[in-house]
Amino acid sequence: MTDRPRSASTTARSEQRILHFVTGGFSGATQVAVDLAWAGAQQQGMQTLLVLRRKRTTDAARVQALRARGLQVEVLPGWSHLATLWALWRQCRAWRPDVLVAHGFPEHFLGRQAGVWAGVARLVQVEHNSRERYGVWSLWRARRLEARTARVIAVSEGVRESLIARGFSAGLIQAVPNGIDLDRFPAEQVLPLESRVPGIVMSARFSRQKDHLSLIRALAELKGRGLRPPLFFAGAGKDSYRREAEAEVVRLGLQGQVQFLGHHAAMPQLLMSHAICVLATHYEGMPLALVEGMAAGCACVASAVPGVQGVIDSGRNGLLVPEGDVSALADALQRLLVEPEFAQALGSAARLRAVQEHGLPLMRARYEEIFRSL
Repeated sequence: MTDRPRSASTTARSEQRILHFVTGGFSGATQVAVDLAWAGAQQQGMQTLLVLRRKRTTDAARVQALRARGLQVEVLPGWSHLATLWALWRQCRAWRPDVLVAHGFPEHFLGRQAGVWAGVARLVQVEHNSRERYGVWSLWRARRLEARTARVIAVSEGVRESLIARGFSAGLIQAVPNGIDLDRFPAEQVLPLESRVPGIVMSARFSRQKDHLSLIRALAELKGRGLRPPLFFAGAGKDSYRREAEAEVVRLGLQGQVQFLGHHAAMPQLLMSHAICVLATHYEGMPLALVEGMAAGCACVASAVPGVQGVIDSGRNGLLVPEGDVSALADALQRLLVEPEFAQALGSAARLRAVQEHGLPLMRARYEEIFRSL
C-alpha cells in the first residue's frame, strides 16, 4: 500500500469529505464522533462518513438507528488490527476522504495508518483520555504518525497537558472540550432538587476505567450512618466488571438500594428526576456523562482526576473527592443529602456551567473551524 496522488477531480471538488473513525463500543468517544458526523452532514459543502470498528458490544440496533437518522455509517471488522487496517484502507480508497479523523485509542493508530496507506491528504487524531495505554512501542508509533498528522485534538486541557508530558508536539495539539445536546435538558424540566427523588445516578459503562466499586462501598458507609439513598447504575460495558459490581452489592447487603439499569435510553429524564449525579472514575478525558448530570441541574460529585478537574470547580459547581477514596466520597454524598440548600446551589451552578461552556453548537463550531482550516 503506497500513497497515491490525488486526482484533479478530487482536488477541484467543492465539497469537503470527512471520515470519522471510532470504536463501535458506543463509548463517549463514539458519541462525540456521532455528533460531529451528524453536524457535518447538515453543513452545506461538507459530506461525512462514520466508520465504526466492530466490538463485542457493538449494538446492531443502535447502528441502524444512526442510519435511520440519515447518517452514512459503515462497520468494519474488529477481530484483529490487520483486518481493521485492511478494511479501512479499502474504505478510504473507495470513499476518498479529504480529512480522516481518528478518535480514541487504539483507533487513532489504526485510522491514521490506514489513511497514510490510502493517501488521505489530512489526518487528525482526537485523544479522548488522559491516561491511555501508551508504552514504548505505542509511543514510537505515535511519534512516527505525528509527522503525518495535521492536527491533534485533545478533548480537554487536562488531556492536552498529558500528551505534552508524553513528548507530543505542543504546537500540534489543540484542546476542544466535549459538548452535549442541551435541548435534551430543557430549562422548564429542570426541577429544584427538593422536588426530586433524593437518589444517586451514575452513568458509566462497566470497565476498568470506571470506579463503580468505590461508589458501592461509599453507599455501605452511608448505610452505617443511617442514610439509605437509592443508587442507579446506567450503562452497559463488560459483563465481568458488572458481575463484580453486582457481587459487591450482595456482599454489602445493598440489594434493596442499588439497581443496574443497563443501557438507558432516557438518561435526561433519569437525571432530572434525581438529586445527585456521581462519576467515580480512575481517569477521564472530558466526561460527557458528568456534563449531562450538570445540565440536568444535579448536585454532582466526581473523582479528582485530569479531565474532571477542568469541569468541576469543587465547592462551586460540584464536589471533587480523591480517586478511590471511599470515605471521602461518602462524606461528600452525606453533605449533599443533609444540606439541601448547599446541594441546590451546586446544582444550579453546574447547570449554568454546562449551558455556557459545554453545548454541542460550540463544540461543533470549533471542530468545523479546524476542518475547514485544513
